[in-house]
Amino acid sequence: MKTKFPVLAAFCALLAALPAAEMNTLTPAESAAGWHLLFDGKSIADWRASDQPGTFSVAAGEIVVKGPRSHLFYEGPVANHDFKNFELSVEVLTKPKANSGVYFHTEWQPEGWPAKGFEVQVNNTHSDPKRTAGLYGIKDTYDQVAKDNVWFTMFIRVEGRHIVTSVDGKVIIDYTEPENWTPPANFPGRRVAHGTFALQGHDPGSETHFRNLKIRPLP
Repeated sequence: MKTKFPVLAAFCALLAALPAAEMNTLTPAESAAGWHLLFDGKSIADWRASDQPGTFSVAAGEIVVKGPRSHLFYEGPVANHDFKNFELSVEVLTKPKANSGVYFHTEWQPEGWPAKGFEVQVNNTHSDPKRTAGLYGIKDTYDQVAKDNVWFTMFIRVEGRHIVTSVDGKVIIDYTEPENWTPPANFPGRRVAHGTFALQGHDPGSETHFRNLKIRPLP
C-alpha cells in the first residue's frame, strides 16, 4: 500500500518483520538502527518528578501514572536528555477516564504544567474532548483512535519543524510549524526547539501505564 509517510511505513514494516523482543529491551536490529531505551522496566532513576512524585511508580515492567498532577521528566544519559530531531515509540495503556500526555522539547520545572514544548495528548475517554495523539492546543484531534484497557503504540517523529504522530501505524497528526510562528497566548512555549521528554500525571482520577519507551535521535 502506498503512503505519503515512507519513514513511518518503513518503521512499521521493520517492527513487523523483527522477532519479538523482551519487554523494555532492544533487539540487535533496533540497536544497530540507533534506537535507545529511556526506561529499563525496573526503575525511574533516570527520571525526575515534579509536584507530587508519588504519582509515578514502577510495577511489572511499567511506569504507572496514578495520582495528583505531576510530570516525570527524563534526565538520563541518552543524548544528554536534550533532543531536537528524533523518533519516539512508546506503548501506552489507559484506564477509563484517564488523561495523560507525552511532552517533548520540554525542560525540568518543579511544579505546574510544563511551560516549554509540545504535549502529545493521551486521552481516550476523559471528559476533555481532545483525544490521543493530538498536539494539545496546537493541532488537536477529537476522534478516538485507541481504546482503554488495551495497549497501543504511539509514535512521534520530529524533523526540523515537521511533526508526525501515529497510533498503531495510523497517522493522526501531520503538522509543520509555520515560519515566524507565534504560539497562542495560553501556550507561549509551544514551539519547535529542543529539550527532553515528560510523562504527565493529570489528576487523581486518571491512571495510565507506559512501557517500551524507545528513542532514536535523528541528525
